[in-house]
Amino acid sequence: MNHNSIERFMNSAKERNSEFMENISSENSNIIEVSHLIKKFGDITAVDDISFSIRRGDIFAFLGPNGAGKTTTIKMLTTLLKPTSGKILIDGSNPATHQDKIRRSFGIVFQDPSLDDELTALENMEFHGCLYRVPKDIRRQRIEELLKFVELWDRRKDLVKTFSGGMSRRLEVARGLIHHPKILFLDEPTLGLDPQTRNHIWTHITQLNKQENMTVFLTTHYMEEAEKIARTIAIIDHGKIIAQGTSAKLKEQTGAPTLEEAFLKLTGTSIRKESADVLDRMRMGRRLWRRKRG
Repeated sequence: MNHNSIERFMNSAKERNSEFMENISSENSNIIEVSHLIKKFGDITAVDDISFSIRRGDIFAFLGPNGAGKTTTIKMLTTLLKPTSGKILIDGSNPATHQDKIRRSFGIVFQDPSLDDELTALENMEFHGCLYRVPKDIRRQRIEELLKFVELWDRRKDLVKTFSGGMSRRLEVARGLIHHPKILFLDEPTLGLDPQTRNHIWTHITQLNKQENMTVFLTTHYMEEAEKIARTIAIIDHGKIIAQGTSAKLKEQTGAPTLEEAFLKLTGTSIRKESADVLDRMRMGRRLWRRKRG
């Protein structure tokens, strides 16, 4: 082998090694990184200097009492709110400067219903696919796959207003997945649903997590869900993260036999006086102020 051949071989090996290391780094990197995140609304601090990271492909549960700061955090992660201070990286990008790129990287199922109930299941999916600029041929194929996956293909031409709560939730999950997101945000996705429907939804989501290495960020008040599904858990209270780790670690830390008992030991057993989050309280304040002015 002459000198030029050796040099080409060495350069090719370096390139292959570089690509290999980049792939390893990408596969093992944190897909979400949050550092010293703060969000204030006037004199109210909704999120108070929190830091955490989520590994690519993880199922991460973000738990806390009502008004603890969960939804406010999700809104900052999904570009709906700007932080007061701190740093967020979603798949290596800053939501404050790369909103469009980040929005294409995630799907979201909101706490409140967000489907158009005057449209059919198919029309809701089509509209969302167009919004994310999924090409028509891919969009049709993806819609069929997802509606069959959540067992709604036979109801695709029915108006959403004829759906049960569980069917609507399954459709919202399917809609959030149409553009192959790297991250799926789920804010109380099974609230008020019967155990069978809850189990059905989580079965679909955990399958997708395994099949597509999709990262899942969820909030829930059902502690048994988090204990069964999440690999990593963070507990937030009064805007601060007070504990992080696996379910086993949190139970060991508190000496509790279940995650629910560990949660109660960490956050207290008293019923919170404020059940709405900070944004809801501020909206109510504005309404009252407007009425007084009128």
